[in-house]
Amino acid sequence: MKHAGRTRGKALFFWCIFAPALAVMLWLTIYPMLTVFATSFQNYNYISGSRSWTGLGNYSDILGDKLFQASFSNTLIYCLAATAVEVLLGIVLALVFYGHFRGKGLFMILAILPMMLSTMVVSSVWKTLYHYDIGLLNNILAALGFARAGWLIDPEVALWSLVLVDVWQWTPFAFIVVQAGLASVPQEIFEASVVDGANYRQTLFRITLPILRDQILLLCLLRTIDTFKVFAKVFALTKGGPGNATETTSYFIYREAFQYFKLGRSSAASMITLVAVAFASAIYLRKILSSKEA
Repeated sequence: MKHAGRTRGKALFFWCIFAPALAVMLWLTIYPMLTVFATSFQNYNYISGSRSWTGLGNYSDILGDKLFQASFSNTLIYCLAATAVEVLLGIVLALVFYGHFRGKGLFMILAILPMMLSTMVVSSVWKTLYHYDIGLLNNILAALGFARAGWLIDPEVALWSLVLVDVWQWTPFAFIVVQAGLASVPQEIFEASVVDGANYRQTLFRITLPILRDQILLLCLLRTIDTFKVFAKVFALTKGGPGNATETTSYFIYREAFQYFKLGRSSAASMITLVAVAFASAIYLRKILSSKEA
């Protein structure tokens, strides 16, 4: 009886501590999500306060909207390109700077500086660098005898310019994650591979990368989620232009809600984007969990 009473006391204490955090989490995440889900089936104008039930009408309109299709395509290209380059560069940098050497601490500090800056600050710096007339990049091209590039005004280049900004800002994050994974690998494993006669290429592809598989998949998951919901860089650098060359789903949702006041359509677009991100996340998580079971 005394043991049972002590157990109930611990359970009560746990719920007293956990309940406030749970309530805040539900209020800030579940409630807004359910509200957006309900609004996606309505024609709602928050200025007039009018609501009317549309069923799947908003979803049908959004999926058939050419601008949303273009924004989803741009987002997918941005997500895949930025994630792939950042993960690849992170792996390369982690391998190059593996081990202990003089100045490594200073390099690590300098490496994380871009990711410590706010996205708006980073975007402001790169907007100056990209300026057609006074930008450093175009001045370098002109000095070398090349034509100036329309980094943010050329529809063929603008989206890739945004990708470059993201790569500059978040490659350090990929580098740190992979570096931490390498640091956790016992040095004896690499020494044993050398004794067995394995060269660097064999050690890299048969030992190092397989060991880092989970860290790399987790890194891909985090960067996929972050790049798929890109908004600040688009807002600060291009406003979705030129034309709709850099329109992303997040910026499309913003314009539908806060420029055109069509909350039903923006909520439907939000739910479609949520499903796409959840699907991609499920694939990564399944691969990570399958490796644990194996």
